[in-house]
Amino acid sequence: MKCIRLITAAVLALALGQTIADPVRTAQLQDFDVISHNIEKYHPSHWAEYAKVSSQAWRQEALILETDRTPVDVILRRTQALINHLGAERHQRALDALKKRNKTGLAEEEQRKLFVAVAQLRRKVAFSNPLLDFDSLIFLKHDPMARGDAHMVDQYLGVNQTAGGGVFRLDKPFTSAPKTTSLLEGGKLDLGNGSFISLELDYDAQEILFAYTGLDWKNFQGSEKWKGQPWTQEEAAGQKGRNSHYCFQKESSFHIFKANANGKNLQQLTDGQWDDFDPVFLPSGRIVFISARAGGNQRCGWRFIPTYTLFGMMPDGSDIQQFSWHDTNEWHPSVNHDGMLVYTRWDYVDRDSDIAHHLWFCYPDGRDPRSMHGNYPDDRSSRPWMEMSIRAVPGSQKYIAVAAPHHGEAYGSLALIDQSIPDDRAMSQIKRITPLSAFPESEVSPGLSFRKGKGDKQRDWNYGTPWPLDEDFYLCVYSDKKRGNYGIYLIDSFGNRELVYRDPSISCLDPIPLRARPRPPQFPVQTQQMAADRESSLDPATATISVMNVYESEFPIPEGVKIKEMRIVNIFPKSTHSINNPRIGYADQSIARGVLGTVPVEEDGSVFFECPTGTGIYFQLLDGNGMMVQNMRTDTYLHPGEKMNCIGCHENKLTAPKINRIPMALKHPPSKIKPEAPGTYPLSFPRLVQPVLDKHPEFFEALYPDQSLSGTEFGKWGWSEAMHTLSKDAWGKHGGNGALRKKNKRSYSLPMQEGARVSKLWKKLEAAGARQMLPPEDLRRITLWLDCNSNFYGAYKQIEEQAQAGIILPEEGLPEWSDPKQFIN
Repeated sequence: MKCIRLITAAVLALALGQTIADPVRTAQLQDFDVISHNIEKYHPSHWAEYAKVSSQAWRQEALILETDRTPVDVILRRTQALINHLGAERHQRALDALKKRNKTGLAEEEQRKLFVAVAQLRRKVAFSNPLLDFDSLIFLKHDPMARGDAHMVDQYLGVNQTAGGGVFRLDKPFTSAPKTTSLLEGGKLDLGNGSFISLELDYDAQEILFAYTGLDWKNFQGSEKWKGQPWTQEEAAGQKGRNSHYCFQKESSFHIFKANANGKNLQQLTDGQWDDFDPVFLPSGRIVFISARAGGNQRCGWRFIPTYTLFGMMPDGSDIQQFSWHDTNEWHPSVNHDGMLVYTRWDYVDRDSDIAHHLWFCYPDGRDPRSMHGNYPDDRSSRPWMEMSIRAVPGSQKYIAVAAPHHGEAYGSLALIDQSIPDDRAMSQIKRITPLSAFPESEVSPGLSFRKGKGDKQRDWNYGTPWPLDEDFYLCVYSDKKRGNYGIYLIDSFGNRELVYRDPSISCLDPIPLRARPRPPQFPVQTQQMAADRESSLDPATATISVMNVYESEFPIPEGVKIKEMRIVNIFPKSTHSINNPRIGYADQSIARGVLGTVPVEEDGSVFFECPTGTGIYFQLLDGNGMMVQNMRTDTYLHPGEKMNCIGCHENKLTAPKINRIPMALKHPPSKIKPEAPGTYPLSFPRLVQPVLDKHPEFFEALYPDQSLSGTEFGKWGWSEAMHTLSKDAWGKHGGNGALRKKNKRSYSLPMQEGARVSKLWKKLEAAGARQMLPPEDLRRITLWLDCNSNFYGAYKQIEEQAQAGIILPEEGLPEWSDPKQFIN
């Protein structure tokens, strides 16, 4: 049906005296078809989800309303809404005249003619918007990825890009004769016919940043080119041929370039075999970007796709430093009105791999990453699966984002985020700007949850890279079909779309007004990893963390439960390709880890301690028996010189702290981390738990009669027979697509409802009198193992040696500025 309508649109274009090459008229007629489809599907008279979506829409005008019979009805009332909002009464008489022509029973051809007439008037109204106070905009020409897996990570690998494109300026964009100019023609660097992505404009509109790949992947078929790669050529070829080109070389990777806004003075800032992209200017002039230099790999797929996270560098590309040691990927940093970095972070430490890739904040020097929105949902289909291209809205504390798919690219439906509202783990902080475009992968259609399996069946990949003008108006790219030809549009919250520019041969990306904008305030740098900020006397290996009161929590610690210790756990990013290669432990896709140790918690709940820098860590609260009361299920990290301060543990982020005294922990120097038992760093069953089984054979044989507790005989996954026996009663939170609903039940932890204390093994131990029959230090080894997700391996390689109780350190994730041998126990 949709194909027939598009053909009809083309025929009508000719009938209206235009050629198919007239992009504005063609877009208007396609808009007629889209609205006609929406009336059929989303009219409130028969759309079951109308009330739900209506309550979530930013503007009701963007919906189909009860009075809408035809596309002409819709465009007339949306144009009226636009006139009212802009105060453009001078156009009212013309609109009234068109309203009189809208008679009941008009033939479709007449409807289309009238629709185009209204659209032409609407275009005049839209382009009279005082927010369009700029004469030029810059943008990229960039087609969606050419090959590889349809996935949020793969889309930013240089090896997957489509050749062609460039950096362009569009002059007179809101006139009948806009003009495009390539900004890089005749530059000093011949960038060739590669691919461009991630355009950025400085605050004074004098310089630009972008990423470029030369796409020279055809030269990487020889075995010589695969030396030093994270997987072998044979392993890559074994992935059904889809990923045999995933050989990461500098010629095929994205690198960051800087130039004047007119394209002159082009400079390459980054190099190497890593993909570098998504650069952003900080108010200080320094640059933050995303880089695969972080090391590591996804845990949930079969191919090797690198982890990329936040990095920083000086304006000339020097002194590149890692800002984020998060174990999975991050995207699209931008700077908000307060000078903070906002970005998307994929977060699945001991939880569903597809539920959390939403809005995060940190200071511009990378410190203190925090989430105030979307990170702990009750159900993954209750709001966007993923939010990309997040930017602060001018004149507002809200943020615009693209509700995008996990298994796809950064296109979808537009949503407005208001993190000043309490997060109900669903839609409380979100309003739909484009409510008739579904949230990809979350929904079958707007408001109708997609609850089974994976993959994006609806594929409403309509909108991308929005640039907010205010809460109601945006420049963005749009296509009426998935992965179509994306043109630059001015859209509003009333449901109107105006084509600004389209190149029929290639899509557009990242439209940005070419004008100066306010420079956000500049935070003083409070880390010392960049050379310009470094003090010679500083020990870069440690920083400090203080918590005012661990009892300050959204999930209160039950009355009478006393927290005595905080455990610090170091997570190790996956370094091997393929899911569960190896199977680390009891839980699906579990992450390897090591326990750094514990620090004391004071009577008033305060904590103050030194902690290693440059690595991902998370915390657990322990009771007097050393058992976990609360778990973090995300991670943070420290930079040299950082002093991280926390109010509580999972505290309410919208209330002021209740602190009327100096916390007890701050009255003395920071505590040193006390190591846990041998076998906890890296955490390994053969070194941590097996010695207890061997030391008390009669007790455990009574607990598991006729079952092997051998640590020297091995079975599936290379695990010992003892691990197989105990794992039947173990505890852990799973990774993987659908784990939230199928196995984990929650994406967050509740006090006293997680870890060893709720495991089947602990119930057996208690019933057998373990507290009386086993030494406390031996019992703690078992509860620690359970609390830390019941893992067998502590690293991803040399698993035979690990199974034999060998000490194997991981390839990724060790503290950056420390000798890792000091943590082994």
